[in-house]
Amino acid sequence: MAVDAGKLRWRCRRGMKELDILLTRYMDERYGAAPAEEQQAFQRLLETQDPVIYAYCLGQEPPPEDLAGLIARITANSSLER
Repeated sequence: MAVDAGKLRWRCRRGMKELDILLTRYMDERYGAAPAEEQQAFQRLLETQDPVIYAYCLGQEPPPEDLAGLIARITANSSLER
């Protein structure tokens, strides 16, 4: 089932500006060319609460194995990287 890119991009808008930037950048730069499995992982990630996503991105909490690679790609070259 295809996901409407506009709706998915809207879901990238979160309650935290840092997450807005990271998720929207991933959506704009990588999502379209990502393999279907990674796209599905991104859609699952968007179901996660903001503080949890933020903790994953900061490395404060390890992401589930199925999201670890995605989180690494989302945070690559960001100021949140440690």
